[in-house]
Amino acid sequence: MAKHTIQEAPSLLVDTLRQFTSLVQGELTLARAEMSRIITRAGVGIMFIAIAMLMALVSLNVLASAAVAYIATNGLSVGLSALIVGGVLIVTAIGFALAGKSRLSADALTPERTAESVRKDFKAMKEASNV
Repeated sequence: MAKHTIQEAPSLLVDTLRQFTSLVQGELTLARAEMSRIITRAGVGIMFIAIAMLMALVSLNVLASAAVAYIATNGLSVGLSALIVGGVLIVTAIGFALAGKSRLSADALTPERTAESVRKDFKAMKEASNV
C-alpha cells in the first residue's frame, strides 16, 4: 500500500467510513433477500403439511368407509376398491408430509450465504488493519 501523509487522514477516515457503511448496507440487503427466500420456503413447507393433514383426513374417511363397505358386503369388489383408494391417499399424504418436513428443517432455513459473506468481510477487514 502507498504511504499517506497526515493531512490525508481525515479524508481517508471519511472514505473508510463510507466504504464500511456501504458494506453494512450490502450485507443487510443480502440478509433481507435470504430471509425472504427462507420465509417463502417455510410457507411452502407449511402448505405441504396442511395438504398432508387434509389428505390424511380424507384418506381416514375413505378407509373407514371401505371397512364399513367391506364388512357390510362381505365381498371384495366394493370394499377392496375403497381400501385401494384409501391406501393411495394415505401414501400421498405421507409424501406431502415428508416434503413439508424437509422444507422446514433447520439446515434448510439457515442463511448460509449471508454468514459466509460476513465471515469473508471480517477476514478482509482484519487483514487490511494489519497492514
